[in-house]
Amino acid sequence: MYDELIDSGDLPIARKSILPGTGFFLPDTLEDDLEDEQTEAALEGAEVAVIADPDADGLACVALIREAYGDVQNVPEPERDDERDDASAADAVDDADEPIAGLADESEAPLADPEPTPHEVALVPASPHDVEDALARVAEYGDDGIDLYVCDLAPDRYEYVDEELDAALETAASVSWYDHHQWDDEVAAAVREAGADLEIGDSDEECSADVVYRSLEYDFDERYEELAAVTRDHDLWLREDPRSDDLADYSYWTDPAEYVEVVREYGADLPDWVQEFIAERREEKEALIDRALARAEFREIGGYTVGITYGRCSQNEVAESMREDGADASVIVKPAGSASIRGTDAFDRCHEVAGKVNGGGHPKAAGCKPDIYDDMLDYANHWTSRGAVTKQVILDAFRDVVADEADEPTDESDE
Repeated sequence: MYDELIDSGDLPIARKSILPGTGFFLPDTLEDDLEDEQTEAALEGAEVAVIADPDADGLACVALIREAYGDVQNVPEPERDDERDDASAADAVDDADEPIAGLADESEAPLADPEPTPHEVALVPASPHDVEDALARVAEYGDDGIDLYVCDLAPDRYEYVDEELDAALETAASVSWYDHHQWDDEVAAAVREAGADLEIGDSDEECSADVVYRSLEYDFDERYEELAAVTRDHDLWLREDPRSDDLADYSYWTDPAEYVEVVREYGADLPDWVQEFIAERREEKEALIDRALARAEFREIGGYTVGITYGRCSQNEVAESMREDGADASVIVKPAGSASIRGTDAFDRCHEVAGKVNGGGHPKAAGCKPDIYDDMLDYANHWTSRGAVTKQVILDAFRDVVADEADEPTDESDE
């Protein structure tokens, strides 16, 4: 296959909005081999490993842990436009909860180079669908006695990670797991019983960076408390601090290694050269949002208005616009087959909807990828129909959750 057929960087907006990024088309075997090589290089000589979701929240956790261990290096110098990787604004998921369903296949350049200078605290990026692979790599390539942290990741079932966690525990001197997602009680108990120190924050009150900040025995500078607070503002979709959108966008538009060092140096107040970088990429981002909103439809389900659309876009902004148009919950189906589900005060059972279609997350923010794609013909239909089958499956999940809600006993009936 010719490279230009899967390189969507130069596509016009109308087509880019419909198709997934280059990373979607890379074979898993190629990606696995490269991730093995990169993890081995990152862990060489490292005293600490941090397996983290490479979004703003997970990477803030890495910055906090590096600060606590004194792993301080010079912040990267700003690159000229012609030197910087031509990352596309279309690939800004702009949402810390998208990886809940393990969906890292939208990227133009999904296989970032390892950090050029080895760190004492090594970053091992992972998403929930492959956290077991990251654990296995730390067990294989990490030095005996390494300290291991797992941040901003929650397995749906313990059997997904049981063997790999046991292997990591044999290699590591300690395993600390910090998260804020909705955990099944049995999964949490099993992780603790295996030997990991698991700390789960209230998903309505804290992001994972908050959990790391309060859990580490270290006297952080005030800028790190502020970094956690601004990260939380976006991660919990509070939208009270305009800097939180900048952090979220920057974390998706730049390399994780650069993001960690920049926020470690500057905190939530990003420098001018980063602000310029973000501004340049927002024009295309807004165009993709407009495309998705033009496709939006609204359905009435059991007294709730559900907005649903399709497109490669920043789903939080699209969901917010649908909310302003009357949606109690919003669904954004992506070209890679995944979907983001957003709720409101009126509907706070998004994680239950996602749980019925191979996903999970928070009450008001969740992600999923329905198990309905058997071959590339199914994906071709997905792109040409603008996600018609995926939309129907998720709307059916809404109907099931709303029906379950109607069957629940009220306080009066309990009495």
